Amino acid sequence: MTPPPSSSVASGRLAAPARTVFFGSGAFAVPVLATLVAYPAIEVVAVVAPPDRPAGRHPRPRPVPVAAEARRLGLPLLQPERVRGPETAAAIEALAPDLGVLADFGRIVPASILGIPSHGILNVHPSLLPRHRGATPVQATILAGDPMAGVTVMRMDAGIDTGPILDSRSWPMLGTETAPEVEARAATEGAALLREILEPYLRGERIAVPQDGAAATLTRPLRRPDGLLDPGRPAADLERQVRAYLPWPRSHVETEAGRLAVLRAAVGTRAAEDRTGELVADDSGLALVAADGRLRLLEVQRAGGRPMSGEAFRRGHPAVVGRLVGGAGVTGAA
Repeated sequence: MTPPPSSSVASGRLAAPARTVFFGSGAFAVPVLATLVAYPAIEVVAVVAPPDRPAGRHPRPRPVPVAAEARRLGLPLLQPERVRGPETAAAIEALAPDLGVLADFGRIVPASILGIPSHGILNVHPSLLPRHRGATPVQATILAGDPMAGVTVMRMDAGIDTGPILDSRSWPMLGTETAPEVEARAATEGAALLREILEPYLRGERIAVPQDGAAATLTRPLRRPDGLLDPGRPAADLERQVRAYLPWPRSHVETEAGRLAVLRAAVGTRAAEDRTGELVADDSGLALVAADGRLRLLEVQRAGGRPMSGEAFRRGHPAVVGRLVGGAGVTGAA
């Protein structure tokens, strides 16, 4: 798919920096924005980000990371309540953009905006598309135990991460990475990949290749209940969940002492007398008996408390040992 001609391209060369609108929200998008600002062939004419809102215990509205970075850089900032509203499309159209770039935006961009930039909108997506389309690709990569992680630059269409691919980068997974670690690597690699392909794309030298829809998987937004550890599943699955669900929604178990978040874990061997769903004393201090082994709880945190070792929690709450925790796979298990 060759980009349409634009006033920014003449005789195979860029006649002027491409007027670019950036769409972003979270920390993953900040290195991508920084790359565009520093790139001579690009002029960032506006940044589109969600409105400032209260977050956590802070009652005053706070900007998302991309909005804060745009203000720091002195870039024009649009923060529409409704991206689908006609006023948003009108504001973007008034900027006469040649290109749009999106990363970690978290909102659906309607067709009325997708068609405005003459070179379309490029999406920097932290997975190896078509695998792990949708809202939580980094978490899905870890949960699935994928041997490789990656980042893809695609040209957006009206579907959810279904547009044709310009290029991708991948790297091997060690099997110990947390979601923030994978996301940080993907942000760095994605920014570098975007920098590599921008000018060839704008000159019409990069052809976007359609995705193989038959190989696609779709992720969904996470909810707080997703963090509950189900002892009826294999211990290796639970260990991956602990790493994937940091920093949110965080994995947890419901114990006699209340909800216990699990921040670090490892897979251990199940003993003959173990009952699925039981908390048991372990070399690490405390472990959850899973379907085929133990999930050793290396670091935990009670609500309102500080992180501590599983051993420290067990010493402070010896009554939890031998008790069954709440979880979907516990009932009737032995």
